[in-house]
Amino acid sequence: MKLVISIVQDVDAETLIEELTKENFRVTKMSSSGGFLKSGNTTLLCGVDDEDVNRLFSIIKNNCKTREVTKIVQTMNIPGQAIIPTPICVKVGGAIAFVLDVEDFKRY
Repeated sequence: MKLVISIVQDVDAETLIEELTKENFRVTKMSSSGGFLKSGNTTLLCGVDDEDVNRLFSIIKNNCKTREVTKIVQTMNIPGQAIIPTPICVKVGGAIAFVLDVEDFKRY
């Protein structure tokens, strides 16, 4: 058995959860936020049998797309200089997944 920890963008989370539950995967949802852009993410926990990991990845891949967004960042504050916000274009979205071996599992 494996524990798959997936971090997805909030805009993709609900659709992904619906698709996973349609395919009889059990999902636990946790809110999280990214460190770089400080934007909302969703962390999903799924316990799956070893042979179902690739099927789970396929569903994640089909429902979590990358997109480009413009973010405003503050330049470094230098004394005597004006702080000018700078827009940058960054790719966001997709998914990050970690697969961990599960030593023991019990459902009560």
